[in-house]
Amino acid sequence: MREGLQRLLELDGEVEVVAGCGDLDSLLQAVESERPDVVLTDIRMPPDSTDEGIRAARALRESHPELGVVVLSQYSEPAYALALLETGSDRRAYLLKDRVDDRSQLVGAIRSVAEGGSYVDPKVVERLVKAKSAAERSPLAELTPRELDVLREMAQGANNAAIAEALVVTERSVEKYVHSIFAKLGLTWEENVNRRVKAVLVYLAAVDRP
Repeated sequence: MREGLQRLLELDGEVEVVAGCGDLDSLLQAVESERPDVVLTDIRMPPDSTDEGIRAARALRESHPELGVVVLSQYSEPAYALALLETGSDRRAYLLKDRVDDRSQLVGAIRSVAEGGSYVDPKVVERLVKAKSAAERSPLAELTPRELDVLREMAQGANNAAIAEALVVTERSVEKYVHSIFAKLGLTWEENVNRRVKAVLVYLAAVDRP
């Protein structure tokens, strides 16, 4: 794929390919030796094939803040794009691999980061919007920050006494928070059903949503 991308980009008069790299170390070395304007990298590459592209972008943000980075990925989950952009969106792009056969879109992302801008694949933006909309519809949106703190402790298996100690409040206050959480989540009493367990399941379903 790297060789195919190189040939594709060499057909564009705006782009000059100065190096091709097969792993994270060689990429960082090429940046030092060639001083490119933009790095185009896969999200995964040797040595570990995990998130080297994201790690490279973070490292280059510190060592070469003026350098643009375009990360290619097969993952449309917003979490990956957000990981790339958490240190700032300027000079960063996240593009899905199924777009790379469209040279104009690929070059457009490269040009955008070279000029100090950013680009996020429309499919990822769509999923971000859907995730935000789902979160806004979640009953968890009705909880206060302190009630969310209590629910997080519940999710870790803490009882009321342990929650009171962790949050430095009285056990009576915790009881009130717990009752309020049950009410807001619509968790009425049901035979053989632990409402604390149901509340935790609601919480975990929300935080695990892509």
